[in-house]
Amino acid sequence: MKPIQVGLLGIGTVGSGTFQVLQRNQQEIERRAGRGIAITMVADLNTERARELVASLGGDGVRVVADAREVIANPDIDIVVELIGGYGIAKALVMEAIAAGKHVVTANKALLAVHGTEIFEAAQKRGVMVAFEAAVAGGIPIIKALREGLSANRIQWVAGIINGTTNFILSEMRDKGLDFDVVLKEAQRLGYAEADPTFDIEGVDAAHKATLMSAIAFGIPVQFDKAYVEGITKLAGADIRYAEQLGYRIKLLGIAKRAKGGIELRVHPSLIPAKRLIANVEGAMNAVVVQGDAVGTTLYYGKGAGSEPTASAVIADLVDVTRLHTADPHHRVPHLAFQPGSLSNLPVLPMSEVVTSYYLRLRVADEAGVLAQVTGLLAQSGISIDAVLQREAEEGTRQTDLIILTHDTREGTMNDALAQIQALPAVLAPVVRIRKEELN
Repeated sequence: MKPIQVGLLGIGTVGSGTFQVLQRNQQEIERRAGRGIAITMVADLNTERARELVASLGGDGVRVVADAREVIANPDIDIVVELIGGYGIAKALVMEAIAAGKHVVTANKALLAVHGTEIFEAAQKRGVMVAFEAAVAGGIPIIKALREGLSANRIQWVAGIINGTTNFILSEMRDKGLDFDVVLKEAQRLGYAEADPTFDIEGVDAAHKATLMSAIAFGIPVQFDKAYVEGITKLAGADIRYAEQLGYRIKLLGIAKRAKGGIELRVHPSLIPAKRLIANVEGAMNAVVVQGDAVGTTLYYGKGAGSEPTASAVIADLVDVTRLHTADPHHRVPHLAFQPGSLSNLPVLPMSEVVTSYYLRLRVADEAGVLAQVTGLLAQSGISIDAVLQREAEEGTRQTDLIILTHDTREGTMNDALAQIQALPAVLAPVVRIRKEELN
């Protein structure tokens, strides 16, 4: 049978990895897919570099062009792989590929998190597939697990370390006792962080991925604009140390959770008990925990980025599309796991309605009655305390850190209580608040 023909838009880190793995493992892949898969066209603005790269990878006969629309217009191309990234030209090209009747494979989580509803609707109408395993957690097959492997379950929550840059930074802060700014510079020097790391360190990248996981887990439309997003830039080395003393690790988590009245969709630093497996995921690795009513807790761990790990997910999508290429569109796995007409209108809850527990660090005057004032205000708000850690006053000062762990409470209630606590004369700096997730 004639190989299925693939057009590659962008041959950077992931594109070159995809080309290389497809060449290296072509026999194994063909045995799985039931048909050969061949990249026959590559579009890249730097055609000279692209031609050299394709030639070095053994891509004899592969046509290299500067204009991606030439790939889309080629009637012989069956699948378009979009690896350009971003919201702009990538969206236009994906929509044009769908309109031309091409299946699409993409690693573009930002595009799908923001415009996924429109893209999936267009693909459904045209009878083509949009596959995006590589968009979340690199080489970890979490999309397939949520969409197919766990389809018997009413999924209760998903929580993941889904950004390697921030996990590397937090691991280094804990291991070396350094503050955020110092470790960020080191991460940039080592290539773990971009020159402009904003999307990573502010939690945006993780929120794109959490948005996609929430849609598949709960059968709701993609709603990135409803996600609560908080990064790691305000974390101090002191908080990492105090968390450790209390038996916790701090990780940036993407959380999607079924709750009373709706769905929680949030990304923020979280204290996790050190005994949890996910709390021990270090460096640039990723991990996702899924809680289902039938299966219980499952954990997915691996490399969340990189040339070949991400290529692994891209090629898995190519194999899936190849297998289902001639299938009736109504018999394919739906893009968001649930049938398009069966998506839920469950709302994404505002952060003020989220219920969780908290770590609070207060810089206070070292004088009698301060602890009683603080705990009194928490009690008035109906917030119960799980643990208190009060440090000795620093030498030469009359100041100390007061650490409080609370039981579950509503975020809005905590906001009101913190406003009152912050107004106390004995509280000398802004209160640090980090949410705590037991992940039971």
